[in-house]
Amino acid sequence: MKRNYRRKPEAKNRPGLLISKERKQRFSDQFKGYFRSHYQSFASTIRRLCAEPLQTLMTSLVVAIALGLPLTLYVGVINLKELGSHAESTTQITVFLKMTASQLKAEKLKKSLLSDIDITAVKYISSQQGLDEFRLESNFGSVLEMLDENPLPAVLLIQPKEDIKHDSEAIGTLVRKLQEETLVDSVQVDMQWLQRLQAMLEVCEKLALMLGVILAFSVLLIIGNTVRLALENRRNEVIVVKLVGGTDSYVRRPFLYTGAWYGFIGGALAWILVTVFVHWMSAPVAHLADLYQSVFQLEGLGSSGLMWLLLIGAGLGFLGAWLAIVRQLASIEPK
Repeated sequence: MKRNYRRKPEAKNRPGLLISKERKQRFSDQFKGYFRSHYQSFASTIRRLCAEPLQTLMTSLVVAIALGLPLTLYVGVINLKELGSHAESTTQITVFLKMTASQLKAEKLKKSLLSDIDITAVKYISSQQGLDEFRLESNFGSVLEMLDENPLPAVLLIQPKEDIKHDSEAIGTLVRKLQEETLVDSVQVDMQWLQRLQAMLEVCEKLALMLGVILAFSVLLIIGNTVRLALENRRNEVIVVKLVGGTDSYVRRPFLYTGAWYGFIGGALAWILVTVFVHWMSAPVAHLADLYQSVFQLEGLGSSGLMWLLLIGAGLGFLGAWLAIVRQLASIEPK
């Protein structure tokens, strides 16, 4: 009796499976070799930087100063903007009434102004109340008693609504409306100093941006020149590596890590410099705010600012090293 042995269909695909496994193994070996090479370059870079601590510190400090100058100006602008936002919440319109305006007419004007949709509060200060407050605050009581009559007019302090405080056109319309009242002598808006401050802050913000761009370019030059000198000092080593089959990317890798490390350390030092500056200025600023019966504290870059600064520093260092080494490395060839 003959037995019918059938060949398993999987046997036909066995050579294909072996080839697929070989390809996966080859890809895995290449992947591991790639990361092993990066790790070796990374570790050798750290060892070289630690072997020359003074040079590493000096180069990183130069980078830190270049990054810290625009950052200090930027932090100052941000804090002044925050101070301006606190001041905006207390801005008011001062309406000086005519000397002939009686208290009854002033009260009627106050009630009519409270019905305006752009006004949230109105405070009436009579001429006698104004004189009493001035006597207490100025310490000129004996001089004021020599006057035959009260020279101060009655005043209305008007607080505009929140939605128009930052709208100069709406404030201007409200001021013109108040000036048309028959009892009103003059109107003073306590926002001119704030508008000047905002204009100055816009100039300082653009200056910080321009200074940051210029000094970022200087960081590229500083790190690029440092890496170029390092490559020139290791010229013979690079020639030997190329003779034994080392590629340009393999030779270039440790120098790129060196530039990134210079930028990374420089970014950390810049954050420390800005933090020290903010801490140093916090006490005088707090004392100044206390004199104006206000609570305000300087704010630094914080942890998120540190992360961004480290990334920017490392990125500038990497880019500076790349720009410096690519062209020079092509000119170094074994003869």
